[in-house]
Amino acid sequence: MPNLYVALAHYPVVNKNGDTITSAITNLDLHDIARAAKTYGVKGFYVVTPLDDQKEMTRRIISHWTQGAGATYNPVRRQALELIQLKDTIEDVRKQIEKIEGTPPQLVATCARRYPDSIGYIALRNLLGNGCPYLLTLGTAWGLAGEFINSADYILEPIFGETQYNHLSVRSAAAIIFDRLLGSR
Repeated sequence: MPNLYVALAHYPVVNKNGDTITSAITNLDLHDIARAAKTYGVKGFYVVTPLDDQKEMTRRIISHWTQGAGATYNPVRRQALELIQLKDTIEDVRKQIEKIEGTPPQLVATCARRYPDSIGYIALRNLLGNGCPYLLTLGTAWGLAGEFINSADYILEPIFGETQYNHLSVRSAAAIIFDRLLGSR
């Protein structure tokens, strides 16, 4: 089983003007990415935000589906949402994974823009089998901040369709990426 973790970063991300911001958490992202992560065997799903009100809202959503009425109503969804952990920063996520794995994860940034030294899906898929932990980081809003992307160990090549339009929701991108990296072949 590949040693892949995923982080949904709400900071540091950029807005449409390129300013670094903290974005809001959405209920749909939590559900859809958790379900896709569980389906493809991702070891952990971290939601990253420094904002207390966003963390509290996320805890309420998770609690409803893991301990509340939602857990009884839909136990399958409970299994997926149990993967979610909240952290203030990506560095906190890296430290948590290092505690679990005994070694820090390799950081893989995602972006809808092309970078010259990006890694392809087949190459990353092959690396995932080497036993080293990897942290795939997805950005919300208009994507991860450039300085964060440039600090990553790897930048995953973007997802492109057959048109010039390229603005997938993060949950759609996550599902495509999981399938390309972890799907059966």
